[in-house]
Amino acid sequence: MDKNIRNAMAARVARDIPEGAYVNLGIGLPTLVANHLPQEKDIFLHSENGVLGRWVAALPGQEDWDMINAGKEPIQPLPGVAFFHHADSFGMMRGGHLDICVLGAFQVAANGDLANWHTGAKDAIPAVGGAMDLAIGAKRIFVMMDHLGKDGQSKFLSACTYPLTGLGCVSRVYTDMATLELTDDGVLVLELIGDVTAERLQELTPVPLDFSILNLASMAKI
Repeated sequence: MDKNIRNAMAARVARDIPEGAYVNLGIGLPTLVANHLPQEKDIFLHSENGVLGRWVAALPGQEDWDMINAGKEPIQPLPGVAFFHHADSFGMMRGGHLDICVLGAFQVAANGDLANWHTGAKDAIPAVGGAMDLAIGAKRIFVMMDHLGKDGQSKFLSACTYPLTGLGCVSRVYTDMATLELTDDGVLVLELIGDVTAERLQELTPVPLDFSILNLASMAKI
C-alpha cells in the first residue's frame, strides 16, 4: 500500500477517536494512528508491552530501542507516559479497560468476525497472541486493511475463511476505498474514499452495503 494512502487511513481513524479514550494500537498499519492524533485531544494510547500515554514514531537517528510499541518500532514518548509490567498491561486488556482497539486484518466478516493472525500458510506465525485478548477485551474494535487482497478479491466478506481471532467483535472497518460501520441491521457505508463510487464499491464487495447515510448527505447538499 502506498505510504500516502497508509497515512490517510491513519488520519481517518485518528479523527474518529473521541476525547478521553483509552486506545490500543495493533501491529502494522494501526501504529501510524499515533502520529495523527491531535495534540489538543486528551487520548491515552496503550501497548501490550507495557506503555500508556501518548507517543509518536521516533525520528531516524533518534531511536531508543528500549522505547518501542507492540510492533517493536521505536517510539518517542511524550510527557506523562507510564511504563509498567507486561502482566498489568494484559490485565487492562482482559479487564475491559480499553475503549478502542485498532487492528489490522486478513479478513473481516459482515457479522464482525475477525481473522488477523493466520492465512493457512506454512510460514505463518505460530499462535494468535495478544490479538485474541484485544479483540474480546476492548469495547470497540476498529480495523484498518486493504479493501482487496493481492488476488484482487475483497477482504470484507459474508464469512471469514481464515482461522478466527474473535467472534462478532469488529465495530468499524477502514479501507483504502471506504469506511464501513457494522451494525445489527447491516453494513453502513459512512464514507467513500477518492473516486470510488457506490456502484464500484458494491461490485467489489460480496456483502450487501447500505448507502443510506451517504444518500441523505447528498440530499442535504441539494
